[in-house]
Amino acid sequence: MDAKTIATNNAPPKSAGRISKTIAYYVAFVALGLVAAALGPTLPGLAEHTQAHLSKISLLFTANAMGYLAGSLLGGRLYDRVPGHPVMAAMLMIMVAMMISVPLISLFWVLFTAFLILGLAQGALDVGGNTLLVWVHGDKVGPFMNGLHFFFGIGAFLSPIIIAQAVLRSGDIIWAYWALALPMLPVLAWLLRLPSPSLGDAPSNEPAEQANHRLVALIALFFFLHVGAEISFGGWIFTYAVAQDISSETLAAYLTSAFWGALTLGRLLAIPIAVRLRPSIVLRNSLVGCLLSMGIVLLWPKSLAAIWLGTLGMGLSIAAMFPTTVSLAERRMVITGQVTGWFFVGASLGGMSLPWMIGQLFESIGPQVAMSTIMAAMILALGVFAAIKWLTEGSRFSKRAGVLEN
Repeated sequence: MDAKTIATNNAPPKSAGRISKTIAYYVAFVALGLVAAALGPTLPGLAEHTQAHLSKISLLFTANAMGYLAGSLLGGRLYDRVPGHPVMAAMLMIMVAMMISVPLISLFWVLFTAFLILGLAQGALDVGGNTLLVWVHGDKVGPFMNGLHFFFGIGAFLSPIIIAQAVLRSGDIIWAYWALALPMLPVLAWLLRLPSPSLGDAPSNEPAEQANHRLVALIALFFFLHVGAEISFGGWIFTYAVAQDISSETLAAYLTSAFWGALTLGRLLAIPIAVRLRPSIVLRNSLVGCLLSMGIVLLWPKSLAAIWLGTLGMGLSIAAMFPTTVSLAERRMVITGQVTGWFFVGASLGGMSLPWMIGQLFESIGPQVAMSTIMAAMILALGVFAAIKWLTEGSRFSKRAGVLEN
């Protein structure tokens, strides 16, 4: 028996390697969720640190989303060209550095820059986790993709709780940011020890095909709308509840956690659902749930029960939309880093523009503009989803050919 045969026999099975990589991505997305949900509950504290009004401090959402946009484009190209795990580890290191620095900054433009850099790292990490998971699992990625975003939801659920407890004990947001930063260090060390997957590793029964550009554009627009709504709700529900005199700041922080907690539970429930139902059916039901939930919030704007019911309903309903949209795309095109990057361009543009728009109108029009904007985004998302359905099903879109058939 030669050395090559011995090495092959001693190598871990592919299934074990896939499990190790999947777990690493899941833990990385817990860290990503911790960071993603931190801005909303700390917005008043950051405004106090920089002596900025809400209309100005809300530009941090824009900075973060601009960075996310750049990181999505950069990451999309990087993962197609270089091993993915060192890239993800580098992005985690940047996130640690920015999270440690943010609560110490007193100049608004410096804080804006920090959130720009933080968003860049988040975007590249997000693209990496989604792309590499598809490369690991191929056309079986559906439940694993929902699992990935379930663990993001765990981080997003825990983040406001950690922040609320840290502020309660220290009276400031410094230790809150530091507590969110330190758990990322073991994650990046773990990623560096695992071999990076490539596009050719993905198990699939389908031959490779090129993406349809119209479908890529529509899916990117769909990401723009529903991610913009998700970030807007998670980022503004705290300030909205306080401004409406519905709750105290502490209770509003827990309301934020309730949204991310419901989103996390929804993604957990979506794992077995993704095995049984087509992505298009899951997305349709999710959109209906979002519209009903926002209707409850808008119809009873001063009701604590309504805001809790709408928050929980919105979190549960929107939970599966991001991972299911990726799964829908995977069934109809090759998911390269660049294609994923364009999806995240749409997502980051939505996360940049919708929360910013709410911030510009919040004080001049009133808190209700936040929920009205989110409702409008979900109505438009329903229209875009109908267009995607028409293109992929009504026009008999062929995954194998990658073109529209007449």
